[in-house]
Amino acid sequence: VQLQASGGGLVQAGGSLRLSCSASGNIFSNNDMAWYRQAPGKQRELVAAIYSGGFIKYVDSVKGRFTISRDNAKNTVYLQMNSLRPDDTAVYYCNAAYYDMMWWGKGTQVTVSS
Repeated sequence: VQLQASGGGLVQAGGSLRLSCSASGNIFSNNDMAWYRQAPGKQRELVAAIYSGGFIKYVDSVKGRFTISRDNAKNTVYLQMNSLRPDDTAVYYCNAAYYDMMWWGKGTQVTVSS
């Protein structure tokens, strides 16, 4: 599986961005998909995950602001980010998992100015 993330950029606090991650390979619908982020000097953290069975989870800091979704027909997972805050600034990474296999896409930078 190859992952290609896009949609990052610079936005003012309170603004919105939508990240997209397109996946190659024909097992996308069976993959668990997730977005992680890594801010400077911090560890990479799970932001949101959507599992092949439909279960969704979010890190507490983004609940109510971010929405993860997937379009299996397009092999794409999205992260809609609203009410962005400066502490959301990070490189965001798309992740796919299938049993004991895991793939990462190149990150996309999200910068939120105050």
